[in-house]
Amino acid sequence: MIEKNTKIQQEEKAVLVGLVQNEQTETQVNEYLDELAFLAETAGAQTQKRFTQKLKHPDTKTFVGKGKLQQIKEYVLMKGDITLVIFDDELSGSQIQNIEKELQVKTIDRSDLILDIFASRAQTAQAKTQVELAQYQYILPRLKGMWKHLERQGGGVGTRGPGETEIETDRRIV
Repeated sequence: MIEKNTKIQQEEKAVLVGLVQNEQTETQVNEYLDELAFLAETAGAQTQKRFTQKLKHPDTKTFVGKGKLQQIKEYVLMKGDITLVIFDDELSGSQIQNIEKELQVKTIDRSDLILDIFASRAQTAQAKTQVELAQYQYILPRLKGMWKHLERQGGGVGTRGPGETEIETDRRIV
């Protein structure tokens, strides 16, 4: 049912993105990106470049501005081997979708990256179960829009109406 596989594969090349907001300094954001680069390395990704942008508030559609997103896209296309974009802040499901649609590469945030690390390091059955539960709790609010290609089936004459959508099934399972 839930097909979102966010595990980072070995030797993925990544771009890091951070946002400098009102209460933060450029130095603080660079420190956060240093930590994010270390986390990415721990998960098996090589950091190729960092992008930062100063904004009062994150863009509701793409988190960063259109110009910065275009700059990231140009870099990803120029390099050709970038397979992952990691944002330092938590992204909504629609932001992830919009960014992935524009950049055509997998996009994750810090929380997703940390969950990937925990999942790869979990040894015992209890630890694996706890990580899986945390991943489901993380994925649940992001389910909307993941299944646009699986909309409701139409109900025919004499049937009991339209079928259950994939998102409804996933919510029930999670």
